[in-house]
Amino acid sequence: MNVIPLDSVDDERLAVYTQLTNHQLRNVLDPARAVLIAESETVVRVALQAGLEPLSVLIEDRWLPQFEERLVGLLPAGIEVFTLPTEQTKKLTGYRVTRGILCAMRRPALRPVCEVLKRAKSVVVLEEVSDTTNIGAIARNAAALGIDGFLLSPTSADPYARRAIRVSMGTMFQLKIARFNEKQWPQQAFDMLHEAGFSCYALALDEHAYELGSPELPYHEKQALFFGSEGDGLTKEAVNACDYVVKIPMSRGVDSLNVAAASAVACWELVTRKSLEAERDLSRKGSEQDGSAE
Repeated sequence: MNVIPLDSVDDERLAVYTQLTNHQLRNVLDPARAVLIAESETVVRVALQAGLEPLSVLIEDRWLPQFEERLVGLLPAGIEVFTLPTEQTKKLTGYRVTRGILCAMRRPALRPVCEVLKRAKSVVVLEEVSDTTNIGAIARNAAALGIDGFLLSPTSADPYARRAIRVSMGTMFQLKIARFNEKQWPQQAFDMLHEAGFSCYALALDEHAYELGSPELPYHEKQALFFGSEGDGLTKEAVNACDYVVKIPMSRGVDSLNVAAASAVACWELVTRKSLEAERDLSRKGSEQDGSAE
């Protein structure tokens, strides 16, 4: 590890942390050189364990001993670790919430949609979700609740934006992520999902929708859960193309939840809980058959 003390946040060697916009970090013209910024020890650790390539580290100097103890074994031996005094790190927007560590990493390529569908049993599909905070929160919910794939419409926000990664607590790197292109969305997207054996569930406010938790709502082993934009929700075209429309029962005149909160409720009810019930039923049937054989 090559520790390089710096005196100023204006040092050109810190440009990747201080001067480049998310669009510039993405480097659309040369994806092989694209970069992302991981913030906080937890996020950096998860990213390294997921196999991301670190390029450099920026750390508040007072955190260096703790950093060396906890993360040094996960980093390449010669990686540049820049340090700054506290009064300089205060000049970095949002730096105080990172607990002292930033890491520039090679941005992983999104996977082909067909690859995600081939390997997943459950996926979340986001249509026109434009807020990176919501993207990150939904990813964290999906990862925690056993969702395999994370699929985005062409106009949904960047899943590797700095805030999305931070809000996801690094779980973004644990999901299989793909984005439909403009030609695929929306009709080919549904064709691809159905051909891969997925049943599509739209989370939408509709008077004819199933209530979440209803025993009448069919359960399928492979499920795609659709969530729409923060303001208008799913488009009518997407709702009509789904196999089932589902709504979360509300109280006290509240019409709906924030899309991130709704994703947690729906993922638990439609995927996690149903999967656990199916496993228990299978186990119980196996025990009954063993008992009958005796």
